[in-house]
Amino acid sequence: MALSAFDDKNYEPTDEQVASVLEDASVLWIELKQQVGAHFDPLSEDWGFSGQKWGWSLRLKHKKRAVLYMTPSTGFFHVGFAFGQKAVDAAQESDLPLPIIELVDSAQKYAEGRAVRLEVRTDVDVEHIVALATIKMAN
Repeated sequence: MALSAFDDKNYEPTDEQVASVLEDASVLWIELKQQVGAHFDPLSEDWGFSGQKWGWSLRLKHKKRAVLYMTPSTGFFHVGFAFGQKAVDAAQESDLPLPIIELVDSAQKYAEGRAVRLEVRTDVDVEHIVALATIKMAN
């Protein structure tokens, strides 16, 4: 089963399908897009299919730079980042909760940076994601 609730590469998810799968978390999905858009205007959205293991994810981009990836699951969603070393260092110096800093520190390293993925289930999760997005884009 894919990470995303949407795993058929022939069908890009619609807003209605995403809202149905996310259920109550659809409010958080919309809120996160609005907050990221307020910080990084102009913001574009682009759905991408990353294979059967991952499924469909929504990429939020500021100009040509990816800010984050949102992957819908049943009742919640994941947010993924690629953090370069400067962003990792800035996260370590931030006032984010220790478990999030440890997650960034221990994330798998790739050529694009560290692959950081978090679940979003609450308003507090949205606040932390916006803080991480701000750190990433500043570094």
